[in-house]
Amino acid sequence: MIGHLEGKVLFKGERYVVLDVGGVGYKIFVSASSKNLSIGESAKLWTHLHVKEDALELYGFLHQAELEFFESLISISGIGPRSALGVLALAPVDSLKRAISSGDTSYLTKISGIGRKTAEKIVLELKDKMGFGKASFGGEEFKEDTDILDALIALDYSQREAREMLQKIPSNIRGREKRLKEALKMREK
Repeated sequence: MIGHLEGKVLFKGERYVVLDVGGVGYKIFVSASSKNLSIGESAKLWTHLHVKEDALELYGFLHQAELEFFESLISISGIGPRSALGVLALAPVDSLKRAISSGDTSYLTKISGIGRKTAEKIVLELKDKMGFGKASFGGEEFKEDTDILDALIALDYSQREAREMLQKIPSNIRGREKRLKEALKMREK
């Protein structure tokens, strides 16, 4: 029903923003990629209107790909919008797709509230929906990212810090050692 909103950010909470669109303030629960939104700035969000018995809730995303992945997640029985936002906060959509295509449920179980059975269900259902089937989608790159995350955590970085560092590594840098060195360089700055 409401697919896209553009307006000025009036308020920014921990998990939502209030967006002024033509004099009406919309409370929109946002994904982790929306953390860069600032009060007073203009913002464009792709939205999903979630209808519950007692509420209407808007969920907003900076990128269409995030919205599509979110909608795929909530189509799975037992995954609600808040759990889906938790999954999206874990890593970029491409990394999540690689985890799903390679069948790595342990990557998904690192999310608070997502257990082994739910992670297996996500992998099973989305692997078919996204057309991965038995084929691998960047399996070696995903393994490298997982190894780098584990190394950073072993170096006493929190899981969140490690994921943020991994996301900032330029995509043209290849190889475990080079990517790990780049992540550590960024941390020193």
